[in-house]
Amino acid sequence: MYKAVWARLRALMCGARRDAGMVTSEYAMGIVAAVAFAVVLYKVVTSGQVDAELQAIVKRALDAGM
Repeated sequence: MYKAVWARLRALMCGARRDAGMVTSEYAMGIVAAVAFAVVLYKVVTSGQVDAELQAIVKRALDAGM
């Protein structure tokens, strides 16, 4: 019985190693999506309205009394 259990565990582990992770095309699509998201986020953060809001937040924080 133990031999059958160990054989099944070995088969499962070997199968997991063969098919683990993403293929190259999936990596490429993930990288393209991440870069596109980063570009959109950069454009939003560097826009005038967000820049003004961030400056206002920092100014309020620096002017706060203790």
